[in-house]
Amino acid sequence: MADLTSDITRGLLEQIQGYERELKAVEVGTVVEVGDGIARIVGLEHVRAQELVEFQNGVLGIAFNLEADEVGVIIMGDYTTISEGGEVRGTGRIVSVPVGDGLIGRVVDALGRPVDGKGPIATSEFFPIERMAPGVIERQNVTRPVQTGIRSIDAMFPIGRGQRELIIGDRQTGKTAIGIDAIINQKGSDLICIYVAIGQKRAQVARVVATLEEYGAMEHTIVVVASASDSATLQYIAPYAGCAMGEYFMENGRDALVIYDDLSKHAWAYRQVSLLLRRPPGREAYPGDLFYLHSRLLERAAQLSNDRGGGSLTALPIIETLLGDVSAYVPTNVISITDGQIYLETDLFYSGVRPAINTGLSVSRVGGDAQRPILRKVAGRLKLEMAQFRSLAAFAQFGSDLDRATQQQLDRGMRLQELLKQPQYQPTPLLDQVLLLLAGTRGKLDRVPVPMVKEWEERFLANFHANHPDYMQRVIDADYKLTDEIEAAILGAIDEFNRGWDELAETR
Repeated sequence: MADLTSDITRGLLEQIQGYERELKAVEVGTVVEVGDGIARIVGLEHVRAQELVEFQNGVLGIAFNLEADEVGVIIMGDYTTISEGGEVRGTGRIVSVPVGDGLIGRVVDALGRPVDGKGPIATSEFFPIERMAPGVIERQNVTRPVQTGIRSIDAMFPIGRGQRELIIGDRQTGKTAIGIDAIINQKGSDLICIYVAIGQKRAQVARVVATLEEYGAMEHTIVVVASASDSATLQYIAPYAGCAMGEYFMENGRDALVIYDDLSKHAWAYRQVSLLLRRPPGREAYPGDLFYLHSRLLERAAQLSNDRGGGSLTALPIIETLLGDVSAYVPTNVISITDGQIYLETDLFYSGVRPAINTGLSVSRVGGDAQRPILRKVAGRLKLEMAQFRSLAAFAQFGSDLDRATQQQLDRGMRLQELLKQPQYQPTPLLDQVLLLLAGTRGKLDRVPVPMVKEWEERFLANFHANHPDYMQRVIDADYKLTDEIEAAILGAIDEFNRGWDELAETR
């Protein structure tokens, strides 16, 4: 027993003598002012820009203004529980979000925390939300398409992987619908989609998520939510968080598509936090670095070179205009940053043309290089024909007599317009688009009454897939090129169907 006691005593003495007290210096600041989602802190002399700080009650904030004698912090949470005189500690961590495959299929907030009730995120890797955009040498040309399944976009304003294409228009003109359709169309492809909802109602975000689940699109989608009820700080960082999640896939040689819905509300949130921290206001009360706010976000979209893995990040920012004013501050900024815009017009929307894309004001500056050769050949003149049709239609409404050629162009334009109409959540496969556009641009619909074009379309596609499935395989085998032989065979099949259609139409 004595030996056991001495052994225990000896062991305790060794532990006491070998103990080295570990001292850790922690910089602690003090809240001197708090309110409206911001706080002013003194004592955090070594805090870094964009560093996360933690208040005494566990609420997090971001070091936003680094001034000579104090730090301006924007708060990510309930600021009413923070009081003056409370302690604040720097975390030493720049704002970052979890990234990786574990996020796919999940709904998260602007800090990557799950809000869908499905448990923790299965990932251990983090990316900072603010990162340098790839340099010129690290990029290569945009040469691969993003098939949205929307006929008018894929045919006239194609989007390439690595492009930044703006979707712009007044409220309730179908901007979000285009983004959701593009996500749904990626089912079964290798494109990972990230939908960032900024400043929207939670009920609207829930409807979007339910729609994506209904069509099986959540299997390849991440949803980042900073709703209208969240703080302006979370709305401000949400698009950067979504971009960082997409960059993970890009830097691992994969392809990602990120939709920012919408950057108008993002600019409002940034204006709010900037004015509260007394940053000097400029035009429309926005701070002077508003252009940099969006350019440093959108420039991160890229098609990386093969040396960097060849991955891509495609950006579809959405901007809401007021009464069609594209010359306002935020719209002109984003138009100048992006590689083209899809302009949605209110008058077209309410006249039944949906998607309500204005062909005259819309453009894709690089997508033509990424367009499938077969679609480029079929739809080469479609944009010009539709723009001319809109001009002629505006002129013809005055009731003046038209010559035969003008009337023929109007008639064909009306049929092409019907072909380009498309129900929501029903993206059209590439080869079906080719068939319909080939029929429309080659005059095969000229004898079909305009009100019957949609019925003709449904019957024709069903007939073609039932009787000529080998034609589509020949197109695929030809690497999506339309040879003269295949084109002649498809036009022959259209003529054959039209003979039966004429007999059916006569009986109506």
